[in-house]
Amino acid sequence: MDTQRLILFVVFSFSLLLLWEAWQKETRPPAPPSATTQEAVPTPSSKSGSPSTKGADVPPTAVTAAEPREHIRVRTDTLVAQIDTQGGDVDHLEFLQQKDARDDTKDFVLFGPEHRYAAQSGLIGTGLPNHRTLFRTQGTEFTLAPGEDALEVRLEASTAQGVKVTKVLTFHRASYRIDIALEVTNGTSAALTTDAYFQVVRDGKSPGGDPYMTQTYTGAAVYTDRDKFQKVTFEDIAKGKIAYQKTSDNGWIAMIQHYFVAALLPPEKTPREFYTRKLADDFYAIGVIAPVGPIAPGATARLAVPLYAGPQDQNHLESVAPGLELVVDYGYFKIIAQPLFWVLKLFHGWMGNWGLAIILLTVVIKLIFFPLSAASYRSMAKMKLVTPRLMKLREQYGSDKAKMNQAMMELYKTEKINPLGGCLPIVVQIPVFIALYWVLFESVELRHAPFYLWIKDLSAPDPWYVLPTLMMISMFIQTKMNPTPPDPVQAKVMLIMPLAFGVMFYFFPSGLVLYWFVNNILSMAQQWQITRMIEGAKTAAGAKR
Repeated sequence: MDTQRLILFVVFSFSLLLLWEAWQKETRPPAPPSATTQEAVPTPSSKSGSPSTKGADVPPTAVTAAEPREHIRVRTDTLVAQIDTQGGDVDHLEFLQQKDARDDTKDFVLFGPEHRYAAQSGLIGTGLPNHRTLFRTQGTEFTLAPGEDALEVRLEASTAQGVKVTKVLTFHRASYRIDIALEVTNGTSAALTTDAYFQVVRDGKSPGGDPYMTQTYTGAAVYTDRDKFQKVTFEDIAKGKIAYQKTSDNGWIAMIQHYFVAALLPPEKTPREFYTRKLADDFYAIGVIAPVGPIAPGATARLAVPLYAGPQDQNHLESVAPGLELVVDYGYFKIIAQPLFWVLKLFHGWMGNWGLAIILLTVVIKLIFFPLSAASYRSMAKMKLVTPRLMKLREQYGSDKAKMNQAMMELYKTEKINPLGGCLPIVVQIPVFIALYWVLFESVELRHAPFYLWIKDLSAPDPWYVLPTLMMISMFIQTKMNPTPPDPVQAKVMLIMPLAFGVMFYFFPSGLVLYWFVNNILSMAQQWQITRMIEGAKTAAGAKR
C-alpha cells in the first residue's frame, strides 16, 4: 500500500466513524416523556451516589394560591437570568455575547426553554427551606447599573419554628459567575445544625441546533485533587455507578455540553460530599452537600457556593477553579491538542483572525514534518518513475502474482525504492491531524469566529461549499501527481476518493476544511519540487551514460 492510499484510508475511516456516530444518535428513538416533573431533594439513600449519612428527607413545601410564584429577571452586561421564587432556582440563562447556533440574531440560551436545566439549592432537614419552598423578594426586575461591579438579589423564607433563610444571588460585571449564598438565622431556642445542598439538574438531551453536537459529551463531571477529572454519564447516574471520591475538602461538580459548562465551585479546604441522582425519566442531578452550623440561638451562619455557567473559555476557566479547564474535551489526543491550541491562540493574538491563525499553524506543522513528508514524496516520485516498468511486469506475468511480486521486489531493490518508505511519516502525522480536528471542533473561542467573505463561522460548515469544492479539486490534482497503481481497480478507487472526501467535508467545520485545503496546497508544492528534482537527477544521470 503506498503513502497516498494509506493516509486516505485512515482519514476516510476516521470520517466515516464520526458520521456513523452522528447518524446513530440522530436516529435513536427519543426517550419517553418523564412520568413526573417534581424534582427531589437529597435523601439519605445509598443509591446513585446520594449521601448515606447526612440530612433527612425534605417533604415538598406547599405553595398556596394566595402566594403565587413569580419569576425575577436579572440583567448584567454578559447575561440575562431568571430566578424562580419557588426555591430561588436559576432556571433561565441567556448569554448576551454568545449567539444561537441556528439563528445568529438571537442570544444563546443555556438554561431553558428547550431543556429542563437549572441550578438549585436549599437546606436538608424536616421543615427547612429547600428548592420547593416559596421565597419572598422585594422586586422582580434587577439591572446592573453602569459603574457597578456587582448586583445582589435577595430572597427570604421562614419556617414556623423560627428558622429564617435568606438566599443571596450575586451577579458580577464581565463575568459568568453567580455567587449563591444561604444565610441561615436560627430563631429557635436550641442550637441548629443542618446541611446545605447545591445541585445542577438537567435532562439528558444533547443541545440542539448543531449536527455535530451528538459527537460531543453531554453529561456530568466531578473533579477532586485525588481523582482528578471524572466524567459521570447519565447512564452511570441511572445505574448508580460511582467512580469518584464521594467526600473531600476540595473539588467541584458540573454539567457539561458542547462549548458550555455549569459548575458549582465550593470553597477550597471546606468539607463536602458529592452525589448524583436520577430524578425522573431522562432527568438527572449532580450536586454537593456542605455542613452549616452549629448555629446558636439568634445567630446567623452563611455558606456560599459560586456557580460558573458560561462558555468553556480555557483562559478564564483556569482562573475560576483548579482543573475547570479540563471540561474542554480534546479526546485521546489532548496531549497533542493542548499545545496545538496554545500555538493557535498565540497566532490569533498576532493576527487577530482565527482563519489566518489556522493557515499559519498549518504552515508551521508542515515545516515541522517537512523532513518526514519529504521522504514520503521522494518514495512516491521514485515510484512514479518506475510505474511504466511495473505495468510491463504486470503484463509479462499476467495472473502469476507470486512471480510478479518477486519481480517487483527485485525492481525496488535495484532502484533502491522502499514501497513502504512513505508510510511511517504519514502515520506519525495522523495523530496531529485528529488532535487538530478536536481543537477546531471543541474550542469555544472558534465558535462563530469569522474568516473572510462568506465564511462567518469557522466552527460551522461552509454555507456556499466553496472550501470543500476547492479541497476536492486539490485532492484530485494531488492524486494525479502520484504514481498510478498497477492494479486498474486500485487506480479507479484512487480517482473516486477525492469525490468521496469532498462530499464528507461539505459537512465538516470550515476551519478544518481550511486546514486541509492549505495543507494540500503545501503538499502539492513540496511534492512537485521533489518530483522535479528527482526526475532532473534521473535525466542528468541518463545523459552521462
